[in-house]
Amino acid sequence: MLGPPAPLSTCISPSSLPNRDTVIPSNGARRCPGRRRYPGRGLRGEAEPSGSVFGAPHGRQRMPMAVGSDLLLVAGSFAAFRLLNHGVERLMPPPPSARRNRWKWRNIWTSLAHSVLSGGGALMGFYLYPEMHEDLVGTHPPGAHSLVAISVGYFLEDFMDMLCNQKLRQSWELLFHHSVVIVCFGIAVLLHQYVGFALVALLVEINSIFLHLRQILLMADLVRTTCYRLNSIINLGTYVVFRIATLAWMTRWLFLNRQQVPLATYTVGTVGMAIMTPMNIILFYRLLRSDFFKSSRDTRKEKEK
Repeated sequence: MLGPPAPLSTCISPSSLPNRDTVIPSNGARRCPGRRRYPGRGLRGEAEPSGSVFGAPHGRQRMPMAVGSDLLLVAGSFAAFRLLNHGVERLMPPPPSARRNRWKWRNIWTSLAHSVLSGGGALMGFYLYPEMHEDLVGTHPPGAHSLVAISVGYFLEDFMDMLCNQKLRQSWELLFHHSVVIVCFGIAVLLHQYVGFALVALLVEINSIFLHLRQILLMADLVRTTCYRLNSIINLGTYVVFRIATLAWMTRWLFLNRQQVPLATYTVGTVGMAIMTPMNIILFYRLLRSDFFKSSRDTRKEKEK
């Protein structure tokens, strides 16, 4: 015969309760504690319910103060690159061959400074934190978010600089490129998500270092030098590795993780990759033709742009 039911205090004791690191799924089996949980995701490889189309978890809204500090960092970056643009001629006076296009001389040196900072920072981030590729959504190394925000400020400054100083028919491709980057990076900065994915995109700036050096040598009328030839070879090599291959890897990552990426973010990323890929293939063809199969007329036309 069954005895009286046990008191409630003995049925539910502190020792019988699961600790905060233990997860009990619906089938009653316990998962081992200590498995890492990422913001915006469940346990590794599992989706977590989100309260927004961009993957922010329920109850975890971006605080106004945090958004304000993000925008302040972007604005500070914009101002810093603007000051650098205005003062670069004092540090690097243009040669006689570049004096008729002073704004472009300033613009290229400003872009070179950003490429060294962002490309070098992204490369160092993946070198020091190689495990970051396991989760490009919710985790990133220290300083990565700030680096992406600084890049947003630079692209805004460069967009405005080109819009004010160059004809639209000459700059529309770069203006379109900058618009896509600003939107994609802006999402990562404001939501503090996909920062790792944005850091992968900044690896492209490793190649941009040599693209800008090439333009500087071209404007300085140093086309027929060993330095220009060596830079051209390195430029094409880094173009394949850090630009074409990197964008292909990013496209593959989006395709493989489409179930874990919210629809709006997946759409923005896919459209961005669909725009960047043909643009970079066309630019590669132009570089190859100009530096290895060029005529004197092509060189002169490129220098005058």
